[in-house]
Amino acid sequence: MSRARTIVVGASHWHVPLYATAIAEVHCVVGLSDEDPTRVRELAELWGAPVEADWRRLLELPDVELAYVFSPHDRMAETCLALIERRIPFVVEKPLGTSLEQLQQVRRAAAEARVPATVPLIQRGGPADGWLAKAGRPVYQRLSFIAGPPERYDRNGNGWMLDPERAGGGCLANLGPHFADLFLQRSGHTTAEVDGRLSSSLHGRPVEDHATLVLTTPDGREAIVEVGYAFPQSELKRYCSYSSAGEAGFASIDTDGSATFTSLDGHTERAVIDVDSDPLYDPFVRQVARTLGEGFRGLPTLSELENVMRVIWRAYQAHREGSSHG
Repeated sequence: MSRARTIVVGASHWHVPLYATAIAEVHCVVGLSDEDPTRVRELAELWGAPVEADWRRLLELPDVELAYVFSPHDRMAETCLALIERRIPFVVEKPLGTSLEQLQQVRRAAAEARVPATVPLIQRGGPADGWLAKAGRPVYQRLSFIAGPPERYDRNGNGWMLDPERAGGGCLANLGPHFADLFLQRSGHTTAEVDGRLSSSLHGRPVEDHATLVLTTPDGREAIVEVGYAFPQSELKRYCSYSSAGEAGFASIDTDGSATFTSLDGHTERAVIDVDSDPLYDPFVRQVARTLGEGFRGLPTLSELENVMRVIWRAYQAHREGSSHG
């Protein structure tokens, strides 16, 4: 497998260190960009590639075969459209823009130009998803993921994540897509009605630090999705807890990875699984490299991201309308 000539846009994104080693091994990085090049010097050294302050300069490089887009959310759509114009396949972080309309514009343009694109919805197929699948197609599901406090984005150079104009939202837009996606994928639906509550009471930032959604499919399947920036800064990193009641039984997972599955005949199976999502980015990069020539076959699509973000943005809209009336 030849290593694709690759560019990385917005390389100071907090997820990039989780991709970096795999990118170095399976791609040939020919350039990276960041508004402040000094923040990504170590990555430039790892990848042996030059850094540009202006991402548009990367598009002038010859024979670019792949791009990773980690830019602030308010610039993602513009970047993706420029890549599509040049027929460059790309990986883009969710939520791909600050509105559903931006995502739809990119999805339509990519489809019309037949430019492959994928999204790192890395919880899909991971250990937690696999364990919950033991319960079968979910009827009732609960997915809780509470990450560290919002000031971590100030510390890691991604303060734009706390600006609702640049990020589009807070913990719901950032963390929620992973878990709405798991429910839609396992339930076999592309849409769901949503009731939601958003709050910034804990930290008082302009973006929400806690959100709870209730998703209901047309056939009555239900998921409660809870996400937040409410866990203290610590080595534990986060709190998570998942459960699923389905046609084969009931599966549950706790923060320490302890997992149980009870089948319909009452038999209970126990295990300890890895619930840390950080290690899931490395295999995603390797799958990107393996499937690039096949249009990222088997990886999440922009259409699937659109299904997820339609639910997420609808919750924001309902919250704004509720706030304006109360």
